[in-house]
Amino acid sequence: MPELTQSYVHGASATPLLGDTIGVHFDRAVARWPDNAALVVRHQGIRWTYRDLQRQVDALAAGLLALGLERGDRIGIWSPNNAEWVVTQFATAKAGLILVNINPAYRLSELEYAVNKVGCKALITAAAFKSSDYISMLYQLAPELKTAAVIKALHPTLLTAYSSSLRR
Repeated sequence: MPELTQSYVHGASATPLLGDTIGVHFDRAVARWPDNAALVVRHQGIRWTYRDLQRQVDALAAGLLALGLERGDRIGIWSPNNAEWVVTQFATAKAGLILVNINPAYRLSELEYAVNKVGCKALITAAAFKSSDYISMLYQLAPELKTAAVIKALHPTLLTAYSSSLRR
């Protein structure tokens, strides 16, 4: 059987599917409405235009690639809903990375299972959510993160843990 390189399903319609990426469409939206509101997150006091959001997205995408992540790598996100989550969604898409959503209510054993099951090469996380101290849980999962320079602040409220030790 030949190896599949693309997924394309066309239902009962004369209109073909678009071949453009999310990143291409995002950049078109920025070009069309640069000063319009793109993201409003009331609980964080954030109101970004498309241009503002693009700056955040492009910076995070560049940071992820600078870590050595490559197109097709799986990146987990363990965070509640926030502006940074949206930035991560678009940044991973633009960088060609596969975003894996990890339930913010997961405890240590669930996180470990999810990260290993899907083969995450990096994990983007909030520092904490409600009663969950994500950083402490990561240190339990991979104690060497405490002394290694593998936790990098890529955004003010998100951290990326990049370590082979996340995959046991």
